[in-house]
Amino acid sequence: MRLSYCADTTAADWLVRSATPADQLITFGPAGFEAYARLRFIPDPGDTSPPVDHPSDIAQMRRALRVLAAFTSTPQECYFCLWEGYSDAPLPPEVQQGPLVELPHRRYALLRGTLTDVDAWEADVGGGQTIAPPAFVWPADHRWCLASDVDPYWAGIGAERAAIDALVADPRLDVVPAHPAAAS
Repeated sequence: MRLSYCADTTAADWLVRSATPADQLITFGPAGFEAYARLRFIPDPGDTSPPVDHPSDIAQMRRALRVLAAFTSTPQECYFCLWEGYSDAPLPPEVQQGPLVELPHRRYALLRGTLTDVDAWEADVGGGQTIAPPAFVWPADHRWCLASDVDPYWAGIGAERAAIDALVADPRLDVVPAHPAAAS
């Protein structure tokens, strides 16, 4: 396993101690970033249906994380949260019994690895099967945060404006600027 479970969850304290409203926190990450965006996994409901060969949520998240890699000084130290409620990626018993990251209405296992370890997400966490993407991803320097909650058809991203502009400009991604307080 390239990603490793963290028994010490202090790396997630910036989420746990955030004063950001719960709905906003779990969909966009903590408040305080210069800009925010939504990575739309599928077109907004009612717009159009995605094509048959539409990339999976995790494939789209990987593309976005590759763009965000240029906006951190710590790509070799990143954190990933796995929601305990995903039935397609059940937490091992030793992880369930250990400390979890606790946010309002959600609990997560904390994993640590390099940013490129997300390429092995299914192998490391899902036993090789297609599974939901990480609920949160952030580098140790907290330069950005990507949040993917259970229900939305999109992931929220908080970062500096240049990072959000780079995501929006990438033709392989469907990223639109967002205002987290309005989306909660």
